Amino acid sequence: MKRVKTVRLLVEAGKATPGPPVGPALGQLKLNVSQVVKEINEKTKEYEGLRVPVIIEVDTSTKTYSLKIGVPPASALLKMELSASGGKRDLSIEQIVKVAKKKMQGMRTNNLKTTTKSILGTCLSMGILVEGRSPKEITKRIDEGEYDDILH
Repeated sequence: MKRVKTVRLLVEAGKATPGPPVGPALGQLKLNVSQVVKEINEKTKEYEGLRVPVIIEVDTSTKTYSLKIGVPPASALLKMELSASGGKRDLSIEQIVKVAKKKMQGMRTNNLKTTTKSILGTCLSMGILVEGRSPKEITKRIDEGEYDDILH
């Protein structure tokens, strides 16, 4: 009989350790904590420096598990892009689309235009310009089809 226990954690990408919060949560389920930590670090390394949601589903009868790696919040991904841009408060449309593609995993749409406009909303609240313009103006231009070539 399959009995599944779900463990939800928020870990620093690429730097999970057998210590808290991972070790105690998994140790009580009799898993090889070092193996799980190694797999978490491998699967989260692209988000290094950010905190990433991790869901571990454990079959307690067989001691097998599966990992689901979430995507950091849009604001964290945008901050990562800002730091890659030398700290300017201005990003390119390509950087916004890059963030949108990452966030699509966790959103209820597979429409890149919709997701990009959602990321632009986050830019607006964070005071980030896009190509020197207000995110509202970029959203309007997306609606007019100006960026269709990179939103497909």
